[in-house]
Amino acid sequence: MPEQDPELSSRLQVEVPHAARMWNYWMGGKDNFKADRDAGDAVADVYPEIAVMARQSRQFLIRAVRFLAAEAGIRQFIDVGTGLPTMQNTHEVAQEVAPESRTVYVDNDPLVLVHARALLTGSGSDGLITYVDADYHDPGKILTEARAVLDFQEPVAVLFMGVMGYEPDLVVVKAIVDRMMGSVVPGSHLVLWDGADTSPAVVQGADTLVESGGVPYVLRSPEQLASCFEGLVPVEPGLVPITQWRPDDPDAERIDAYGAVARKP
Repeated sequence: MPEQDPELSSRLQVEVPHAARMWNYWMGGKDNFKADRDAGDAVADVYPEIAVMARQSRQFLIRAVRFLAAEAGIRQFIDVGTGLPTMQNTHEVAQEVAPESRTVYVDNDPLVLVHARALLTGSGSDGLITYVDADYHDPGKILTEARAVLDFQEPVAVLFMGVMGYEPDLVVVKAIVDRMMGSVVPGSHLVLWDGADTSPAVVQGADTLVESGGVPYVLRSPEQLASCFEGLVPVEPGLVPITQWRPDDPDAERIDAYGAVARKP
């Protein structure tokens, strides 16, 4: 774990389960604490597929970013609620296709910030990599800081990867998405996925998360998630379980997480 400064250390609450660290645990990472592992195990006891969802969410990101860089020609990315760095982060996938790609990571978790300072800032192959310490409820700050390094006269891909379930009000979720997408030019893209209330087991898992002391995560219906893409043009196959979005393995299991990629006309 990268060295922490005193100010960031004071913000860490190691005794409280935290979403980014739990996700890291489910993905097999080491940047988590006992409270995160205990809560993660409690959720997995009632919804074992959570670890599959964690791994498959990264595969969805890889396929989506690769599509955006290789087929849609996108060279600028804002990854909102990025979480802890792991394998094949957004900038790495994009720069495999186009080394000049620029990525702005956004998160407000102190542990994520520690890692971001160590790993996700500076230059990649040729493109710029930077980090904004902000909450997605403050899109104005995100956009202001992103404009310092991105050209908003050119298309931008905006990513919300499994994070909007932490906002309980769908109206607020849509307002955040609308603000971000309203600030980018036509040809920009939205990538969004979240957990869906499509099985009793996943609903029980969300309840167990709360009982274990974790931050509540709101599962939404596919129809509710689809409403976040209103006014945009879906990229085929549209909103589907994330394992079914242009899969490398056509036989991949369907899971209780839906996502899509859509273009601003």
